[in-house]
Amino acid sequence: MRASGVPRESMASRRAAMPTRTPMMLLGAILLLLAGCSGGDSGSASAGGGLAGTPSAPSPSFSLEPGDGDAEVNPASDIAVSAADGTLHDIVLTDPDGTEVAGELNAEQTRWESSEPLGYAATYTWGGRVEGADGETVEVGGSFDTLTPDSQPRATINPVDDATVGVAMPVSVKFPEQPIPDEAKAAVEERLTVDTSVPVEGSWAWLGDNQVDWRPKDYWPADTEVAVRADLYGLDYGGGAFGKADLTTDFTIGRNQVVKLDTRSHRMIVERDGVQTADYPASYGEDDNPDLATPNGTFMVMTKEEVGNFSNPDYGYTDVEKKWALRFSNHGEFIHENEENRDNIGSANTSHGCVNLFEADAKDYFDSALIGDPIEITGSGTTLPPQYDVYDWQIPWEDWVQRSAL
Repeated sequence: MRASGVPRESMASRRAAMPTRTPMMLLGAILLLLAGCSGGDSGSASAGGGLAGTPSAPSPSFSLEPGDGDAEVNPASDIAVSAADGTLHDIVLTDPDGTEVAGELNAEQTRWESSEPLGYAATYTWGGRVEGADGETVEVGGSFDTLTPDSQPRATINPVDDATVGVAMPVSVKFPEQPIPDEAKAAVEERLTVDTSVPVEGSWAWLGDNQVDWRPKDYWPADTEVAVRADLYGLDYGGGAFGKADLTTDFTIGRNQVVKLDTRSHRMIVERDGVQTADYPASYGEDDNPDLATPNGTFMVMTKEEVGNFSNPDYGYTDVEKKWALRFSNHGEFIHENEENRDNIGSANTSHGCVNLFEADAKDYFDSALIGDPIEITGSGTTLPPQYDVYDWQIPWEDWVQRSAL
């Protein structure tokens, strides 16, 4: 009988021709199979502990901000060193005198940043090292130069620290040595912040090239805590001028006290928190003379002097002193005592623009007043243009916000 078409004799002869497999031959085949499943080339172990050909750990490195050799660096810019494939150790940045710059290292030890501004016109040098996971070390080095300004104009800020002021008090940042060009005003405003203990709507407004003020839309809420910051150091004002220093101030808004003056009434009314607390007889400026009339508008108490000098040779009087004087306009208007005008106080307007009170009333009001208290004047035939400090409240809110550069 035939099987699969192959003669029985041929199948038998083929089996006879096949070699016999011994146990040693089978063991060798198994070993070869295992070697073929290893996934890599055979060879000696690498220095990292693996077999030859295994990729080694990347070497640690660092990057600098600004770069090594950079010049004209703004000292108020970000100053940092970062590590790659390693951690930072013993990082220092030193000035030309070898003094270390204060800085902070992050929790991962991969980035160090300076925490204080640098100085102008100085060379700073890096030191320290980066350590890789395998122990390889790279030394941190390099240096850079900060810019040299042509000028460093100062700025001032008001109110001063810890002051308690009235509800009409603006924040004022002035640049007495450097007019700020229009193209730099937005950059200045971006560096100014006003934080308040309660929400207050307000805006900055430029009152010329040397002054920018912030005031609320309405009077400050009583008892508001205010923190102002002007980060002006390193700010490019243009023309080679850069900011000299940062400024801060923290002050408090006092109680709400408003003086209301209707020049036709010959009275001076004081209200606190909306409640009338005083009603004094008064004499105002001459109604028919625009140069001497007490002008309409919202002003504020600017200064307080126990004795003020009111000499004015242009009007024929010198060495004139009056007590309990509170200035509310640089045009020349005050509230003060004037016993020499006693006959007209409460009945006629005969002053040269000031508000005349009896001495006892002037002292009483003086003791109650804060710098920044609003003074609202109505009834006069004269209104001053908004140009005699402090005139912030003479500018309507719609016009005020238009004076912002932002």
